[in-house]
Amino acid sequence: MALKGNLRDFSITQLLNLINLARKTGLLDLESPAGMAQVSFRDGKLAYALMGTEDNSLATVLHRGHKISTAQHKLLKERTSNMSDKELGLMLVNAGYLTQTDVLDSLQDYFVDVVRRLFTWGEGFFSFDTAGSLPEDRILVRMDLENLIIEGSRQLREWEVLQDEIPSLDMALKFTERPGANIRKVNLSMEEWRVVSFVNPKNTIRQIARATKMNDMEIRRVVYSLLQAGLVDIVRPGGAPIGTSSRMFPTPDRQEQKSLVNRLITRIRSL
Repeated sequence: MALKGNLRDFSITQLLNLINLARKTGLLDLESPAGMAQVSFRDGKLAYALMGTEDNSLATVLHRGHKISTAQHKLLKERTSNMSDKELGLMLVNAGYLTQTDVLDSLQDYFVDVVRRLFTWGEGFFSFDTAGSLPEDRILVRMDLENLIIEGSRQLREWEVLQDEIPSLDMALKFTERPGANIRKVNLSMEEWRVVSFVNPKNTIRQIARATKMNDMEIRRVVYSLLQAGLVDIVRPGGAPIGTSSRMFPTPDRQEQKSLVNRLITRIRSL
């Protein structure tokens, strides 16, 4: 039996905490406007994660983790296409190219990165199924969730502040009217300079995010820092709607929030 719900009611961090407390084994399916994801758990620990149709084969994960070169990655993809990740990992370790620690560390880093990207998903649906099978051909890990939950809680608080300050990505930016201000004398990060190059009332923040390949969290962070520095103002582009901040809970009442969480804990434990 699967437990289903809305990400507006329960955040990713809260779901991780519930799975951790109940020490559940199962598959968490997630769907939001940002995409789709699957996260597998074993006895309340992170075992596996996949973001949409992203290539998470062992060869690609090792390449992302700088354990193999681009040429080695290409060669492995061409010559080991019929091998499972378990077979490939065993071959690389037995041949002395990598250690078991190299393989597991790369996979853990990738799975954690997937979960981190889920922390800002405040819209969409989830389904947790204890009957969901873990992928048999993939290498699974066993990672405690406590540190991820703490990190997710901090990121959630930051996300709420950023949403309050920048409620809609369909607004635009313009430079503040400060006579004599010289932006070249301002110490900006590389990400801030990339955004600054697109600042124009004709460009929405969402369009700037796409042009700079930033997710919602990243673009809000940069825009917030530019606002704090007094370099830009948020303005309405022609005809763009003003979004409203979404709550992670359907009610602001803390007692009712606590009751919702307790009911979900009870439900997960009963699965």
